[in-house]
Amino acid sequence: MNENEIKKIILEHCNKLMQNGRFSLEKTFIQHGSNSVYDHSLNVAYLSSKIALKIKSKIDLHKLINGALLHDYFLYDWHIHKSIPFTHGFTHPFTALKNAKSDFALTRTEEDIIKHHMFPLVPFPPHTKEGFIVCLADKICAVFETFNFRFLRKYAFNCVV
Repeated sequence: MNENEIKKIILEHCNKLMQNGRFSLEKTFIQHGSNSVYDHSLNVAYLSSKIALKIKSKIDLHKLINGALLHDYFLYDWHIHKSIPFTHGFTHPFTALKNAKSDFALTRTEEDIIKHHMFPLVPFPPHTKEGFIVCLADKICAVFETFNFRFLRKYAFNCVV
């Protein structure tokens, strides 16, 4: 599977999420650096897909992509949220899961991805291969986006890294 095929599948999932839920709201909130939560979610889905294909393990690519796109579905600006900002890292997986479950029918794998993507900060490791892959991709993307590593653009879905 080539990069364009991966991107096409990711965009198909994005379109479904936008039609059936509040996924487009992710475009209005900043996640890391100047990247929106939406851009970050695309990057995580793309890098997760590349990792999954590279390790050649039995992975459900559609569940992996859907979970990656929804892993930060918390739908608020965490920079100005009422709770103390440092608690966001500990609490947002549970908020994202609650929001995702209210908007979509999730599989156990997708729930695992969303709920456990902040491991090891939140001390509950993923139970699925897909969950571990998204957890790893999320950390990599967060570092790239936060520190604006432009030379790593080839690993970004839409060149926002």
